[in-house]
Amino acid sequence: MKKLFFALLSVFSIVSVADAQKKTSGAIQFETIIDPAAMMAASGVKLPEQAVARMPSTSKSNFELLFNATNASYMPVEETEDSNGGGGGGGMGRMMMRFGGAGGNREYYYSFADQKLTEVFDLNDTTYYMPSKLTLSTTGPISSFRMGGNPNDTAKAKPVDPPKIEVVKTDATKKIIGFDCKEVIVKSTRSVKILDMDKDVTEETHIWYTNDLGFNFSPNPNMWTEGAVLAIESRGNTTIAKSIEYRNVSAKDVTAPKKAKLITEEEYKTKMDNMMKRFRNNRPGGGNFGGGRTVVIGQ
Repeated sequence: MKKLFFALLSVFSIVSVADAQKKTSGAIQFETIIDPAAMMAASGVKLPEQAVARMPSTSKSNFELLFNATNASYMPVEETEDSNGGGGGGGMGRMMMRFGGAGGNREYYYSFADQKLTEVFDLNDTTYYMPSKLTLSTTGPISSFRMGGNPNDTAKAKPVDPPKIEVVKTDATKKIIGFDCKEVIVKSTRSVKILDMDKDVTEETHIWYTNDLGFNFSPNPNMWTEGAVLAIESRGNTTIAKSIEYRNVSAKDVTAPKKAKLITEEEYKTKMDNMMKRFRNNRPGGGNFGGGRTVVIGQ
């Protein structure tokens, strides 16, 4: 009887260890919903109904976090129909994809041991990788606005004062894909110029995070305080984890591509400034109407 008991105990122990190992590897699906009109309103811009009607409607994008015991990757995905009937759910598969363009949607690669974060993106037909880190950006959730003004003014835009950032930890909790998440509210207040009038605009971003996954992560690396962020909610822009699947994830899927070219943040900023300068000079009249707007959202 004792032999049978110890044999069963050994089996249960092996199963428990295997289950614990399995839960250190898997995939989390995220969904991002963007409402351009709501984002404008949150930034203090009141648009006429005709202008709102002409704006793009709400858009949805899918992203996937792959993780194992040591690394993780986060990037856009799209649903694709598999003619062979493969993939999940009615012959629909998921395809990882990289977007081109000026920065575009990026791939992020995490190394847990040294807390390193690498951004990978395409720019001018070249794939770059840029060392980065999880942080709470001092530039705030919203970027600077300058609307109106002289369309023939080609002078360099004046530096914008950084917003006042207030971080509030609340007692609120909620379940997201089975994990207990805590809330942090980031309040960003900045003075913006709208139609030649100065106005203080405050935006609130709600960050929901858990420490139960055992690693640090955020779908927006500039919106992070601690733990693994499973939801970021602000007016007009929401990203939330929708499902989790525990499965084996290969090291190749969570390692940055070796063929990418190194670029520093300073070099990247210089490239983007030069691109914006060329864009302004190529506009009709050679002016920068309203000084332009830069928005950094999510990924």
